[in-house]
Amino acid sequence: MEFIRNFLEFELIHIGDYIIRVFALVMVLFIFLITKILLFGIKKTLFRRHAKNSQDIGNKLALFQIIKYVIWVIAFGLLLETVGIKVTVLVAGSAALLVGVGLGLQQTFNDIVSGIILLSERSIKVGDILEIDSDVVKIQEIGLRTSKGTNRDEISIIIPNSLITTNKVINWSHQAKKTRFKINIGVAYGSNVDLVMKILKESTLEHPDIYDGNLIDIRFLDFATSSLDFQILFFSENIFRIEKVKSDIRKIINRKFVENNITIPFPQLDVHLKSKL
Repeated sequence: MEFIRNFLEFELIHIGDYIIRVFALVMVLFIFLITKILLFGIKKTLFRRHAKNSQDIGNKLALFQIIKYVIWVIAFGLLLETVGIKVTVLVAGSAALLVGVGLGLQQTFNDIVSGIILLSERSIKVGDILEIDSDVVKIQEIGLRTSKGTNRDEISIIIPNSLITTNKVINWSHQAKKTRFKINIGVAYGSNVDLVMKILKESTLEHPDIYDGNLIDIRFLDFATSSLDFQILFFSENIFRIEKVKSDIRKIINRKFVENNITIPFPQLDVHLKSKL
């Protein structure tokens, strides 16, 4: 016992009145280990039961992120106290410095506050599909400063949290299970309108990702400059890959147009030349 006590009291660092002993180092490791075990236990408890849907997983991940940050802040304060650094004195003595740092890192603090808002409000959750700056992203992780997502090209994107909270963002996951989409197309003047509308509906019905064929709506929009304009309205659950669905439908339409001799026009200009006599 005497050996253990002497070992724990052994001075590793001695600068003036500041002393760090082996005991302090052991306590630092102990606090770090307890924090990791505590977080592991909390995570296991939260995810003990298999979530039924992605919304449950998103809610639990958001709650765990908040708990994790709070516990690590407390643990960091205890670590400083253990090595002899008074947190209250440190904060009071560095107040002026913190003001300067705050001004320099204003955007970073804005992102952090936005992260806290996202995690507490849970208006955005892991697995949600967002449209930000005309880019569709599936959220994979919500952090304190940034969030991570993947776009339709399987490119990983780091998003500052303030971009989500301060800009107009469409959350496709907040829609109903099915969402309505549209495809615009024009045909040449002189085409059989009834036949065109029939082909458009048949082409849309052929795709397996169409939610309900009875909800397909074909509209004759307008007499445009060079074409008769139509619009296809349909519902689908495949929100994230909807551009692929639209592309497939367009290919089917083009094939059927060729088979039925229906022409898709292109802009034309008539040039009249006048000669001076």
